[in-house]
Amino acid sequence: MNPISAILPEDAPFSPEQREWLNGYLTGLLAPFAGGAEQAPTGIPITIAWGSQTGTSEGLAKKFAKAATKAGLQPSIVDLGEFDPASLTTLEHLIIITSTYGDGEAPDNAQNFHNFLHSDAAPKLENLNYAVLSLGDSSYPDFCQCGIDFDLALQKLGAKPIVARVDLDVEYDDDYASWTSSLLGELSSVEVASDDDDEDTGYNKKNPFTAEVLQLENLNAEESARSTTHVEISLKDSGLTYEAGDALGVYPINDSQLVDDLIDALGFDASEEIDGKPLSQLLSEDYEIRNITLPLAKAWAEASASESLSALTTADDRAALSDYLWGREIIDLVKEHPISFASAADFLAMLKPLAARLYSIASSPKAHEDEVHLTVGVVKYDSLGRERKGVCSTYFSERTDKAQPRVFVHSNKAFRPPADPTVPMIMVGPGTGIAPFRAFLEEREATQATGKNWLFFGNPHVAQDFLYQDQLQQLQKDGYLHQLSTAFSRDQEEKIYVQDKMIEHGADLYQWLSEGGHFYVCGDASRMAKDVDKALHQVIETHGKMSAEEAAEYVNMLKADKRYGRDVY
Repeated sequence: MNPISAILPEDAPFSPEQREWLNGYLTGLLAPFAGGAEQAPTGIPITIAWGSQTGTSEGLAKKFAKAATKAGLQPSIVDLGEFDPASLTTLEHLIIITSTYGDGEAPDNAQNFHNFLHSDAAPKLENLNYAVLSLGDSSYPDFCQCGIDFDLALQKLGAKPIVARVDLDVEYDDDYASWTSSLLGELSSVEVASDDDDEDTGYNKKNPFTAEVLQLENLNAEESARSTTHVEISLKDSGLTYEAGDALGVYPINDSQLVDDLIDALGFDASEEIDGKPLSQLLSEDYEIRNITLPLAKAWAEASASESLSALTTADDRAALSDYLWGREIIDLVKEHPISFASAADFLAMLKPLAARLYSIASSPKAHEDEVHLTVGVVKYDSLGRERKGVCSTYFSERTDKAQPRVFVHSNKAFRPPADPTVPMIMVGPGTGIAPFRAFLEEREATQATGKNWLFFGNPHVAQDFLYQDQLQQLQKDGYLHQLSTAFSRDQEEKIYVQDKMIEHGADLYQWLSEGGHFYVCGDASRMAKDVDKALHQVIETHGKMSAEEAAEYVNMLKADKRYGRDVY
């Protein structure tokens, strides 16, 4: 009979080391109920700390804790935002599972821990054994950078890796299973069978629901330079449920013209079957055929024996490679650095699986039963004499008549409207960043919440790009949108952005925060979200009469109290 192992709730009022000790103590007390005191676990206690922006790392931390318990270990789980760095000197085994966010940054809840490890206050950690599992997307240049930073910092402080760090890409199931097996093999003598846990029931990422598109509408005026598609999808009979703040995962299909052009450029036969599917279908439905990731660029440089591409991929300064890759797709590699493939299967082996795209849900389930709405910015531009198209955005705007979207719900517990319906809510969502805040406002209207709501929205032109204008103005009339601050950047000579509006209304914004208000931002991570964060610090410093250090501590307090939510990409 397996021993019983206790895991205290994450919100239990104990420090990580106290929770670790209590988990072991309680496990010992429970042992007689598992068939006798002689079956008390002898496994070591481990602390599993997670850094997550959208919940994926948190989910993997809980999954790993289950596997560790089955292996006879004594795991405790802790949010890195609540982890006391001083306890590092008292721990013997630390497992870090973290994502990377924005431009190679730590998730919000892991920023303080990241700063501590790289500060002069970080102690020597010769007695600490650790492992790092890093999550990321190799389509981005700073792939898994936060996990890399943690790994290097811990080694520099003298900590010893139990197993080598593993960097997980978007499709990570096999690599996660291998890392789990290796790590548990080092920590325990108990063999644990592979466990797909409860994710295998119902529709999910591995088993998406084939949905029906109910409505598509361009939210921009015809003369606008932008195109934003409002998408309404039926979830009827799917059993899928979601909450305001969650995301919808969508598996798209690739543009058929790009598929045909790629096959022609490679000299393959579109009808050739590989694993029972024609090549054209595989490239349409199963593989990424646009973005050039760094691993692909390196592999292509080696296979093509291209000296120029090799120099770009091996240089310490990635700026030149980024400049080269901008506006280029895999078909450009095929033409500029040709490879003589022995077979189409060899070419496919170099590609990533076609990953789902996550979109912030733009509806409340309380307002739209059995439906989910999205706000999708259409990506189309010309580069190197060729029109380029975003895979999923043009799938909705141009190709949904060819296949029904396969979807699943991605929960984001860290991005929710305030649980207390009476507290103020401040939302900053320019462009398609308005999506979750439409959901938040619908949620507050459906529940007749009495808390004040303030939306900052921006786009280029009021006459062409005021997304959901009619609905927002109706919410104002109905008393559910108490303040709407807009920044239409190109309607005047001097450009105005949402962060400028925050500073303009700084006194009121700080008053709302002082009343317990929650602050949210959604949209571009590389520029907008950073500018908004800087403006937030400035508002607090100015109107709270604080020093820069005190304002930073105030913002950290907002994050610790779960009152500062970010859904940025």
